[in-house]
Amino acid sequence: MKKILMLTAFALAGLAAAQDTTTPSTDTTTQTDTSTTQTDTSTTQTDTTAPATTDTSTTQTGTTTQSTTAAPASEVDPTTLSATENFTRAQELAVQADVAYPVPFFDRTLWKASVTHAFYAANQEATNRDYQAYLAQLYTKTQWWINAYNAWSRLGNLTDQEKQLASLSAAKLAYIALQRGDRDTARRYVQQGQAWADSPSLQAIQRRL
Repeated sequence: MKKILMLTAFALAGLAAAQDTTTPSTDTTTQTDTSTTQTDTSTTQTDTTAPATTDTSTTQTGTTTQSTTAAPASEVDPTTLSATENFTRAQELAVQADVAYPVPFFDRTLWKASVTHAFYAANQEATNRDYQAYLAQLYTKTQWWINAYNAWSRLGNLTDQEKQLASLSAAKLAYIALQRGDRDTARRYVQQGQAWADSPSLQAIQRRL
């Protein structure tokens, strides 16, 4: 279990900063997927198709936009790999992505490829908890909050570290719901987040409900 939780330390180290609810989260509006509609008013969303693996990230320098294409996300079709091979590939790509990008987002080429392989591994062996937990960690780290929340919910019993990550996803979704005036949905996220692990962010949102 320790071997596969390679993302946990990174995610927990940035937990306090990520839980700052004074600034609206913008990443949830760009993280789209042909298989999953990110509707944060529902917690019944399931992932039935792997995310696309092609993407080009851009960086802005002065007044000139420079297009930068990361290394090939995945030259191997994940459908041709076994669950073990996809899981290994997901981990390798995550290491590359950590080096390539200063901030992890799902729409970055290497992160998207890593999530794709983890997705296939988790679906090829649906009863393998290690694969399911790793996919949930990737969703959390790449700030795909609704998928992260649903993935943690499906896992059921969580470790203390996993509860912290799950609570973070709930806090983010609660804040988004509150920003659009959906107090009932925000309250449900807060309650579930606190059931996992209470936090200053969840408490702050709760006081506004």
